[in-house]
Amino acid sequence: MNPRQTPAPAGMARPHVPSLKPYTPGMQPGGSGWVKLNTNENPYPPSAAVEEAIRRETDASLRLYPDPAAAPLRAALAEHHGLEPENVCVGNGSDDILNLLTRIFCDRDRPAGFSVPSYSLYPVLVAIQDGRVATLPFDRSMDLDVDGLAALPANILFLTSPNAPTGVGFATGHLAVLAERFSGILVIDEAYADFADEDAVALVRTHPNVCVTRTFSKSYSLAGMRVGYALASEALIGLLDRVRDSYNVNRLSQAAALAALENQPYFRDVVAKIRRTRDHYVDVFRDWGWFTYDSQANFFFTEPCDGSGCTGEAVARSLYDHLFRNRVLVRHFPTHALTRSFLRITVGDEPAMRALTEHIASWPGNA
Repeated sequence: MNPRQTPAPAGMARPHVPSLKPYTPGMQPGGSGWVKLNTNENPYPPSAAVEEAIRRETDASLRLYPDPAAAPLRAALAEHHGLEPENVCVGNGSDDILNLLTRIFCDRDRPAGFSVPSYSLYPVLVAIQDGRVATLPFDRSMDLDVDGLAALPANILFLTSPNAPTGVGFATGHLAVLAERFSGILVIDEAYADFADEDAVALVRTHPNVCVTRTFSKSYSLAGMRVGYALASEALIGLLDRVRDSYNVNRLSQAAALAALENQPYFRDVVAKIRRTRDHYVDVFRDWGWFTYDSQANFFFTEPCDGSGCTGEAVARSLYDHLFRNRVLVRHFPTHALTRSFLRITVGDEPAMRALTEHIASWPGNA
């Protein structure tokens, strides 16, 4: 008797899954000696209180499940933002929250909308759902087209503010108008809002269709702990709680995030240092004659110009490759007309930024 032949896994999957293109994160190099300015990580360590909080959790309690609702962290976040715990949902990074929102509000009959360029995870999440997208392109001005976004045939609209990858921030007043005019769920992805001049949290109190997402990865230096959260109406948070994993945030991450949140003086000091460094180097690059967007994030987006005064994808790629050969990592996005001539550079500490500018000075393209 011949053994039964089992079909290949791809043949048993839902038809759209084998052709999915996964999200491509920034390079995480092995070994030492790299200047890592490619993934918008914080160059400074978390508060010392974070390490102590984690240490307190590494005892016999690790055999127990974490608080399924992350209730203490929800309560602290609610107080921090002037909301109620019922307005908060905590996730395994803000990407977890974005995934849950896509799962709830997007399918073939309920498209998801977003601007382009924007966070490249959005189309991946929609594709996993086998959903449809509706997009609106930015032009080089990066002005927010409120009317165009409001008119998108979408059930849920994702908007990064400040924008990724350009770092451009959008006025809260414009976001309020968009929330009023858009008939679906407006997700304002504020991963970088702590580095900006204003944010949209107040809209949660007045617009039941608004969901603001935040992360501890950037301003709180906890990218490795994977903690993010949503701020929204009690009804919307209730939907998130229905579809999230029961224990989606582990004990150590909950403790770390709570300790980081409670040490606001340290947080404010780190954010202020990053903003000062960002603004200084934006001025430096502009003094070189490179077009660089005003940034409200912990990175900036600049268009390299070679010694002949030329810009373009080939120029950006040449500089990217030169930096890579010298173990300096930045980010290049060649797949979109607006971004392909630019490089995105994370704001590092002063030694990292000096290394960056020194290697740019040695770039053969400057000759």
